Amino acid sequence: MTTGRMSVRWRDDALPLALLGPAVLYLLLLIVLPMVQALVLAFQGDDGTFTLEHLRRMTGDVAFRDAIRNTLVLLILIVPAQIVLALVMALLVHSRIRGHEWFLYVYAIPLAISDLAAGILWLSVFTQNGYLNTVLQALGIIKEPIVYLSYENIAMVIGAIVIAESWRATALVLVILVAGLQLIPRDYFEAADLFGASRLRRTVHVVIPLLRPSLQSALIIRTIFAFTTFAAVFALAGRNLPVVAGEAYNWSVVARDPHVAAAYALVLLALAGAMTMVYLRVLGTSETQRAR
Repeated sequence: MTTGRMSVRWRDDALPLALLGPAVLYLLLLIVLPMVQALVLAFQGDDGTFTLEHLRRMTGDVAFRDAIRNTLVLLILIVPAQIVLALVMALLVHSRIRGHEWFLYVYAIPLAISDLAAGILWLSVFTQNGYLNTVLQALGIIKEPIVYLSYENIAMVIGAIVIAESWRATALVLVILVAGLQLIPRDYFEAADLFGASRLRRTVHVVIPLLRPSLQSALIIRTIFAFTTFAAVFALAGRNLPVVAGEAYNWSVVARDPHVAAAYALVLLALAGAMTMVYLRVLGTSETQRAR
């Protein structure tokens, strides 16, 4: 009898570990191991000795400062826009209006499209002979095609990239926020309606505070992906708009220098880690809130 109880207890204790095993293995093989390899490549010379030469070559790169600046600009423009759009879309999905159950399926369609495919799709819209100029000319709004994706008009290039990324990846944030909304008891919404709160006040004072853990997760995940934005930038701007992820790719594939590419990867890791710490600090729940 005792042996049977010990066997059952062992199975109960081992089950969580067995369920976590595939995720832990995935993190070790596809995240931790590449991070260690990048760290070694960035600080190791061809002869195996420690060196800072690769970091000096990276910081001395002509495109280094522009890549950092453009990456941060895209982050500042893309992430807030996607959070706001995803919140509005999540509230529509969570509403009780007619057809609300179909909104999530429609909004999630861009998730099935790869980064590069989305960039090429929007290239066909914004190119000089693309769909946007064709429609505007047909409506008589413009007489000559507008060159949107020109190095001389870098603001429009950035705007096109923000639109392409927002269209493609907002659904990722949406899924996280919808899951968070479903965890909020309906009693809170009914109480807000009972006290005469408008939709805006209910969203600001009820939804957003209770949705803070989901917003934190969405911000962290989307910020990490925003730092690695490359395919859409490459499709719409090419080398006219260098970004950190793009420079890492160029040094690795074009210049065939994995050491400098690894140094750029470490910059991405440092930026993503710093932003994650900021989100955890600003949006993290206190002990009092967790107790509630």
